Amino acid sequence: MVFYAEKNTTTPRRLEKSRFCDMGRISKMIESAKYVKIVEWSDEDECFIGYCPGIIGPCCHGTDEIEVYRQLCEIVDEWIEILHRDNETLPSPTIGKNIEEFLNGMGNN
Repeated sequence: MVFYAEKNTTTPRRLEKSRFCDMGRISKMIESAKYVKIVEWSDEDECFIGYCPGIIGPCCHGTDEIEVYRQLCEIVDEWIEILHRDNETLPSPTIGKNIEEFLNGMGNN
């Protein structure tokens, strides 16, 4: 059950699934949020590159950093859907880990 608070009130009201949100999309977003998404500038390619360690390597690029991040989020969501559909185990979440150690460790595999 999802609740929200209206402006100027402290009384939470139940959020109707069908009227206000797509619960499947929220669930997918929560799952996707468990993974670090990185967008960084590439001097070599002269554009921003997006990747998600543990899910997918460099997979999108462009000159608009925000658009590359949006594309990256969509790609990660799609990969999570594919893994679920194929009954594959999701990789361990990367959020909450020491990302520097995680990224350095990726080169050792």
